[in-house]
Amino acid sequence: MKFIQIAGFLGSGKTTTIIALSKELVKKGKKVAIIVNEIGEIPVDAKVISEYGLKVVDIGGGCICCELIVNLAYTLEELTKLYSPDMVFIEPSGVAIPSSIDSSLTVMKFPIEKGPIIVLFDGIRGEELLSEEGLSDFIKRQLLSANIIAINKIDLLNEERIKLFEELLRNI
Repeated sequence: MKFIQIAGFLGSGKTTTIIALSKELVKKGKKVAIIVNEIGEIPVDAKVISEYGLKVVDIGGGCICCELIVNLAYTLEELTKLYSPDMVFIEPSGVAIPSSIDSSLTVMKFPIEKGPIIVLFDGIRGEELLSEEGLSDFIKRQLLSANIIAINKIDLLNEERIKLFEELLRNI
């Protein structure tokens, strides 16, 4: 079972990206499961994902990177027993630091293949997120956790802005 995190700040496009990737993998005959960590009381992302017929589990009630890591281990173990997915995507809340989730996977008691940590960078709100006092440090910590940084929403950006963000992200 391969485990891939799709992380990023609130509104960066995590759910949309996971749905698109999952649909393509399912078309190719892969069994995909998605674990969503929502902090709000209403599991909006889990509901949206399940409407596409995808297997989704919501781990709510806090941030998965700190207080819910035991729930993640249990959820992965149960998914393995009951569904045996080829691929598990995890969508941590927009306020999680992906590296803390990744490091906890090393203590799992069953085989898991860690894939890349993909952090989505919101191309529309990019400058705002990187310049806002306090928030910019948090965003940088998320980005530094990534194996892959993807600038999202580039269809709404001109070439100049894309190049600006590419340069900014290379220098973090």
